[in-house]
Amino acid sequence: MPLTPLPLPDPGSPDLTTPLGFLRWLSRSQRRGQVLATCWGVLEMGCQAALPLALGLGIQGAVDGDTAAILRAGALAVLLAAVQATGTVLLHRQAVWNWITCAAHVRQLVARQASHLGAGLSSRIATGEIVAVSSGDVEKIGWYVELTARVRAAVIVWLGVSLVVLVRQPLLGSAVLLGVPVLAASVWPLLGPFERRYAEQRALGGKATELAADTVAGLRVLRGIGGEKLFLDRYRAASQKVRGAAVRAARIWSLMQAQQVLLPGLFVVGVTWYGAHLAATGRLTIGELVAVYGATAFLAAPLRILGEAAHAWSVARVSAGRATRVLALRRTADTDAADAALTRPERSDLHDPLTGLTARAGRLTAVVCGDPDFAGALAARLGGHVPRAEDEQPTPSVRLGGTPLDRVPLADARAAVLVHDKEPVLLSGTLAELLDVPGAGRVDLADALAAARAEDVLDALVDGSPECDGDPMRARITERGRSLSGGQRQRLALARALVADPPVLVMDEPTSAVDAHTESRIAAGLRKLRGGRTTVVLATSPLLLDQADTVVLIQDGRVVADGTHRDLMADEPRYRAVVTREDDPAPTPTTPTPTPAPGAPAAGRTPEEAVCASQEG
Repeated sequence: MPLTPLPLPDPGSPDLTTPLGFLRWLSRSQRRGQVLATCWGVLEMGCQAALPLALGLGIQGAVDGDTAAILRAGALAVLLAAVQATGTVLLHRQAVWNWITCAAHVRQLVARQASHLGAGLSSRIATGEIVAVSSGDVEKIGWYVELTARVRAAVIVWLGVSLVVLVRQPLLGSAVLLGVPVLAASVWPLLGPFERRYAEQRALGGKATELAADTVAGLRVLRGIGGEKLFLDRYRAASQKVRGAAVRAARIWSLMQAQQVLLPGLFVVGVTWYGAHLAATGRLTIGELVAVYGATAFLAAPLRILGEAAHAWSVARVSAGRATRVLALRRTADTDAADAALTRPERSDLHDPLTGLTARAGRLTAVVCGDPDFAGALAARLGGHVPRAEDEQPTPSVRLGGTPLDRVPLADARAAVLVHDKEPVLLSGTLAELLDVPGAGRVDLADALAAARAEDVLDALVDGSPECDGDPMRARITERGRSLSGGQRQRLALARALVADPPVLVMDEPTSAVDAHTESRIAAGLRKLRGGRTTVVLATSPLLLDQADTVVLIQDGRVVADGTHRDLMADEPRYRAVVTREDDPAPTPTTPTPTPAPGAPAAGRTPEEAVCASQEG
């Protein structure tokens, strides 16, 4: 069966009620592959179980001196071996297909979920957890789903062998029929401790992965402050915890493996001894003894599969639990509600009933929050990207023109409101590919780059890409823009957002990594280019705040003041304390904030902060 159906046109709606329900749903989604794998497994193991019968007939023919019986037994053995080889090839091929299909299916579900939830996903699920689910966990889930077909085949062949032996020798048949499930069940007491230790290992592994991802992302800063050794020691400590947890899980697994070798071996010895006793007393022929021994020894194969299934079940249930936690996150509204439609979003006010914030249509609204984390969460909320778990109580949705954003189809909501993150991601490729985003066509690419003051960024890209022949649009950007400074990456991302020209643009600290002079020019260009469009800027920089039509102060999760920047500086001590970073919020005489000269520090910044921002930009 070729892999042509991948990726799936529609991964479907999985059962997320329990990890077991999710695993069953995955098995049902590939019924044809499961049936084929079961058939090939029965063919392969059935021939393997019947091969001792042919050998027994040949040995009995040799004892009786019957040449024809020997030839018939030899021909039967060759036929069974050929069919078994064919079944092995087909089973392996189908099993790998089932495994890959299931793993790809889960990855596609996780990727769809990440795209559906957007930036809000990382606020609820750690990055390391998502990486672990989309890498190691999908392999464990695929392994279990693939193994279920082989388990069914092993059970069918075991019942067939037991029935044949039961007809010939009732006592031996009863031993075979009852012995296998008893031996298989003997491993279950170890599954609970193994599952707990494996869950601990996976949780620690996710934390270590998250720490490694954060360290790599902040490597430039770590080198600048000499913090590499500190984070290296932290990662070593985290990895040692993972190693210790893995060793503890491996100890239980080694006991399970030893049990799977010892108990079936004792079972085969006991059955063979009793069969030899029957042969010695004349109640069993030599050929039948060989056949019984071979059939009993074959039962080690189904037992190994059942033991593998017990291991796969333990790890898959842990992995499926992690996957369902990611896939169970939903947008903030009731998912059963009918979709609503947006009417003229470019002329609609954006209102958040949770904080009381209202961004008027066609105006530039600045929002000042004392807590940067709250500002980031508010930006995600204004875009309707905040996910929630199934059992979590929904909060009032942000409304655009009176319509709840989380009841609008996702594509329509994202087309109406674009959230520009504080740390936007630049994908690798050419600059033309980076800026090739759907837009209204109202903003020219050159105007967007000029408003973002990205002239020096274009020069840097041309210098770093000799193959572009002086055309910055053909210059290549490395993964996540690591070859650029933080300020350069920020300005390219800002130009990308401006080119998209959404009806509502929400930006979280869009100029935090640039110097004061560049920030002043960006603020002016932003106001000019976004004229007539609804724009929300979450910032504390006076240079941005002075360009806003309305400035809103949020404290303790609620709007406490609004007005122009200069009015609030004069009349609102809480606002002044946040913007100027004063410890004493007592009112002091203020003067209008002048536009700083090139190289001068921005208001509200210390000279050291301005120097750091200038170097970063």
